[in-house]
Parts: sequence; structure tokens; C-alpha cells
Amino acid sequence: MTLAIDVRGLNKSFGTHHVVQDVAIQVQEGHICGFLGPNGSGKTTTLRMLCGLLTPDSGQGTCLGRDIQRETAAIKRQTGYMTQRFSLYEDLTIEENLDFIARMYGLDRRRARVDASLQRLGLADRRRQLAGHLSGGWKQRLALATCVLHEPRLLLLDEPTAGVDPKARREFWDEIHRLAGEGITVLVSTHYMDEAERCHDVAYIVAGKLIVRGTAEEVVADSDLVTFQAEGPRADRLAAELARAPGVLMATPFGQGLHVSGTDRATLEAAIAPYRQEPYRWTEARPTLEDVFIHLMGNHQEHAT
Repeated sequence: MTLAIDVRGLNKSFGTHHVVQDVAIQVQEGHICGFLGPNGSGKTTTLRMLCGLLTPDSGQGTCLGRDIQRETAAIKRQTGYMTQRFSLYEDLTIEENLDFIARMYGLDRRRARVDASLQRLGLADRRRQLAGHLSGGWKQRLALATCVLHEPRLLLLDEPTAGVDPKARREFWDEIHRLAGEGITVLVSTHYMDEAERCHDVAYIVAGKLIVRGTAEEVVADSDLVTFQAEGPRADRLAAELARAPGVLMATPFGQGLHVSGTDRATLEAAIAPYRQEPYRWTEARPTLEDVFIHLMGNHQEHAT
């Protein structure tokens, strides 16, 4: 197994705020790793340390075989980094933005590279359109086009599809998988659970600490959560009452249905027992990745207080 990212003990503070705390993460070459966590958990800071935009206060390891402390320039040349906010020139056309980035990198075959990138991301017919006039989905395509223009081996994507419609998100992720199929490694932060499940594995960070690592299936299986699903007219209205019952960690409405979760099966079954009657139908369900992460976040907050 070849590791594109292999770091440990990463720490970063801003003043008295310890943003990233002893983070260790490994990502296999050609894999897509979903980087998840609540806002302010340290995801962006970690990504910036990996690509050399921030210097860790401490920590060691390699990114693309290069030392993250001493060889940041070499890492930057082989990495594409996509920021949360659209950061290209809105008063330039799509083609002009790509050409500008190609000049910045000092790329050879500039014209051919720009044309190939336009074709790949479906931007060729819009090449003369101003970037500022693009919708959110097309802006993200342009941003990704600039990230791969210099043929990087690693992509670091910081919430790349935030605010993008479902169709554009799916097309974006189809392209991410095509890139991974070509051997490019992707570390992508996201708040969307359906996107996390499209990753080869996931890492979950809370308050600067990496607390979970594995495939989506492994994370759910290791959570010890038990979930029951209620269906029937207005089953969702039981949420507030069941949320207060012993053994219930989460009672979450889904349309007119309800998911109830806990870690102690016997106590949870006792909590829902009074409601196991018509018009409600109860079945055991697989916990969702969202259930697991909300549970983990709640556990961490309890231990922090």
C-alpha cells in the first residue's frame, strides 16, 4: 500500500486556541477520503497544513513522499487545493482564468492544457463566459478545472459542493471518482452524508481531535448504536416525547416516520414499548452515518464539559 498522506502528531494553535490537536491521518494513493466534522473543528486548518499553506506547530510525516515541514514547496507543486469560497477572478472569462493559472504555474503546452481542462469539465462551450456570471455549480467546475490544470497527484477539496444543487453535486462527484481512478488521491471535507458515503473511507474530527477513521460501513458498525424506525400516521410527532425517555439518545423525524436510537438495546426497547401498537409499525433499521456522527459529537461535548 502506497500512502499519499502519512502524518502524525499535527498541532496548530492560533493564540490560545488549540485548533488542531495531535492529528494523525493516512490516505492511500488513489483513494478518496472524506474529512468530516462540525464547523470550527479544524478541517480547513488541517488541509492547509498538508499542502504547505500553514506550518504545523509540531508534527511529522509526509505528503506525496515529501516532508511536511521541510519540503512544502515540492508538495505545493503536486497538489491542487480548492478553497471553500470561490477565489478566482470574476471579471475574467473561464478561459482567461485557466490561462492565468497556467501562467502562474509556468506550465508548458499552456494552450493544450487549457483546452483539455475545458473539455474535461464540460466548460468548452462557456469558455468566454465571465466567471462572475456562473451559477454555483459551474463555478465549482471551474475551480476544479484550475486545481487539476497542473496535473497534481493530490487534491485537497474544502467543502467543494456547499450551496450547489443536487445534480451539480452528483456530476462533481462523478468527476472526483474519475480522477481517483487515474491515481489522484483526494482528501475532501464535506457536511453532506451522501457524499461521505461515496468516499472510500472517512475521517471525523471534533474540536481539533480526530476521533474516528474507517470506511462508512466500519464507522457505523463500530458505533454500537441501535436504531428502530417507526412508520404510521404522524409517527414523527412522537419525537419530542421519546427524546426524553431513558435510553433514547436521538429521536429524529423523517417525514411522517421516526428514527429512535440508543446504545443499550434493552433500555431502548423499553422506551418504545408503549408505542408498539396501531397505527405505528416498528422495525429495526441500520443507523445512518449522520446518526453516528451526531452521537459522536454529543459524546465529545459531554466529555468536554
